Amino acid sequence: MYTSANATPVTVPELHAKKRRGEKIVSITAYDASIATRADEAGVDFVLVGDSLGMVVQGHPSTLPVTMDQMAYHTACVARGLRRALLVADLPFMSFRDVPTALANAARLFSECGAAMVKLEGGGWVCKVIEALVRHEMPVCAHLGLTPQSVHRLGGYRVQGKTEAAAERLRADAHAVEAAGAALLVLECVPAALAESISRELRIPTIGIGAGPGCDGQILVVHDLLGITPGKRPRFTRDFLAGTHSVVDAIGAYAAAVRSGEFPAPEHAF
Repeated sequence: MYTSANATPVTVPELHAKKRRGEKIVSITAYDASIATRADEAGVDFVLVGDSLGMVVQGHPSTLPVTMDQMAYHTACVARGLRRALLVADLPFMSFRDVPTALANAARLFSECGAAMVKLEGGGWVCKVIEALVRHEMPVCAHLGLTPQSVHRLGGYRVQGKTEAAAERLRADAHAVEAAGAALLVLECVPAALAESISRELRIPTIGIGAGPGCDGQILVVHDLLGITPGKRPRFTRDFLAGTHSVVDAIGAYAAAVRSGEFPAPEHAF
């Protein structure tokens, strides 16, 4: 089931080739070297150092308190544990508020911390930032739908794109970030039919979380995947540690379920 840690490193062009071949892309979050190593052993395609660490590691009620220094620290930790999986790192709240700030912060994640791609949330105004990053040879993953850094504007962690007008705005943003040069697109908490439609329209791979099985790949927060997140488990997650004997087995079971189409099932979608 698992891929050797000595296998050829995953690249951005390879993720695009997977979409063309119809092969599902598998991703999880990680915040330290140990989980990163297990992700490599389990054959995950890319690892995201998410600002979700603010909630699942630091215990905050949102991702907003996460700083650039903290993202740099955790990205460097994860980089030390990876040999094969592509490393993606979040740009935290207000760290990409304008082009000069975004360039400086993204460059730090690449040059000091070992990232191979940065992720940023939003459509519209962020397209100028995406264009600038890509022009400076820094691959970008866009993020639409439920964008946690916008929690106060959205009024909570709610499914996005439910009305016809909201769906069309989301679709337009997806095409805009692709046109700006984004290499990947995360769709979070989006109705499954909308996410599948957008995935068919775009050339770049879509990575779903709470967006149904029609995306080109899936991502889960590792704490959700292992069933250790406190409180109520999000609807779109599944405890893959149950019934397995180790963390690497659980991540491997998740990877196999994504690639076979078993996960996400209808009960994990909106």
